Amino acid sequence: MQGSRRRRHATPTGDRHWRGSARFAAGCAVTFFGMTLLVDWDAHTLTPTRTLLWLAMTAVLLTILLPQRVTAGPGWLAVRGLVRHQVVRTDALVAVRQHGDVSAYLTLRDTDGRRLDLDPRILLTNPLLWHELDTGVRRSRAGGTLLEGTDVLERLRHQIDDATARAVLRASGIY
Repeated sequence: MQGSRRRRHATPTGDRHWRGSARFAAGCAVTFFGMTLLVDWDAHTLTPTRTLLWLAMTAVLLTILLPQRVTAGPGWLAVRGLVRHQVVRTDALVAVRQHGDVSAYLTLRDTDGRRLDLDPRILLTNPLLWHELDTGVRRSRAGGTLLEGTDVLERLRHQIDDATARAVLRASGIY
């Protein structure tokens, strides 16, 4: 009882690389803005209207480059972008699908009809996020709700296990 109460109020796990990626996106956008202003200023064509145009284009660039923020906790997974926020219950999943081969993404759907799209590379590089998802998937299987996508999750589990083993071997100097 005490452990489950503590678990329910645990801090969510997040993508440990998100801040670095967000800083990189912001750096690219600021560099773009500075370079465009510098080129316009050097050409003597910089006006307030053009500055606003470059600022708008910088905002679009930042929107495109800014990665989604993925967080997970006991029984849930969330993806937050600039425009939308998606949350699914991982302990009540109905289906998991993988779309695409080269730039693949996962679609998770729960019993409430909610859906979430996720880049599987985030799970590969964040073992704690994968652990939260895997724990929820095991509960979905035990509850009998997960009807589609167990093969996709098994392939992903093998990829994550292989990557983890390579990282351990590399850290120990064997690989």
